Amino acid sequence: CEQNYHGVVACAVGWACWKTSLGRPEADWIPGAAMALLGSGLSSADHHEDALSVEEAILSMKQRLGASEENVLVAQSNLAVTYGELGNMEKALSIERDVYSGRLKLNGEEYPLTLQAAYNYAGSLVNLRRLKEAKSLLRRTMPVARRIFGERNEVTLRMRKAYAVALYKDDGTTLD
Repeated sequence: CEQNYHGVVACAVGWACWKTSLGRPEADWIPGAAMALLGSGLSSADHHEDALSVEEAILSMKQRLGASEENVLVAQSNLAVTYGELGNMEKALSIERDVYSGRLKLNGEEYPLTLQAAYNYAGSLVNLRRLKEAKSLLRRTMPVARRIFGERNEVTLRMRKAYAVALYKDDGTTLD
């Protein structure tokens, strides 16, 4: 029906897909896709504790089955978001650092998903008041984002906002 579902409907669709995939071989793509839909649906319905269990299982399954580094990084990114939703910012930050590092190694600094990972990592650094680290990371990545995406791109603008917030929150910032 090509509709995007949200909240409890997305959650119900996720459960239905997961239940119908039971019994299929784990290495088949369908159980993984069903689990991803379930995790997304649980998050959409604000069932973050349950989503965490699903996201951890997805990551474990991908690692166990030898999924591509790209797929593992996606699973890690989703897990970091869920930890952030649960307020475990230190755990989210640790995973975001790993994702950013993985993206740099896999794709290089000019790859769009590397820049998104840099923004996610920097945002968590700002939230945890690790402002010196956030400013350093953003000073390195904002010029790359402007060059790759342009001045008016959402990632570029979000990076600039994060940098402005880091400057604002840092009591040691001068006008220089």
